[in-house]
Amino acid sequence: MSSPSGAGKTTLSRALLASDHHIRMSVSVTTRPPRPGELDGKDYFFISKERFFEMRDKEELLEWAEVFGNLYGTPRLPVEDALAKGRDVLFDIDWQGTQQLEQAMRDDLVRIFILPPTTDELRDRLIKRAQDSSSVVAKRMAEASREMSHWAEYDYVIVNDDVATSSAEITAILTAERLRRTRRIGLTEFVRGLNKTL
Repeated sequence: MSSPSGAGKTTLSRALLASDHHIRMSVSVTTRPPRPGELDGKDYFFISKERFFEMRDKEELLEWAEVFGNLYGTPRLPVEDALAKGRDVLFDIDWQGTQQLEQAMRDDLVRIFILPPTTDELRDRLIKRAQDSSSVVAKRMAEASREMSHWAEYDYVIVNDDVATSSAEITAILTAERLRRTRRIGLTEFVRGLNKTL
């Protein structure tokens, strides 16, 4: 899932993780300092720029980007391990990361973009978060238009004017995508087995 800051992506991600135990969150690495209440290893892995560049250079990241002067990336190994075990992985990343993920794992990727109902609501959400200074809020609002211009690169777009409705829409998307014939592991053998009993 991607969205401009404040559109509700983190809230919707948490709701999905709480309601669906077959999906896990991809924990990104970042060079930014933790925000109040964030825990290393749960929200992000907070690392140095030197360690980040080492991971990038060793191709240990599926994707990476610089956002507001900080580096973010997705460690490759935990994602590949989860997918090998048949688990779904949720990514809370921006459009740049999504483009890189599409190149790395096109057939396994479902892209959802979250839009705010209005720009006024987006600004109010950023202010109510009380995690950023007024100058950072202004910077995020200026960046929102550029981020939202990438909506057409996504498979699904949700306007998050109500968390419960948006959560239900995300669940419907996930259910439909899991039922795609190409994602049903063992389906060919299952159908062959059915045919043998006829």
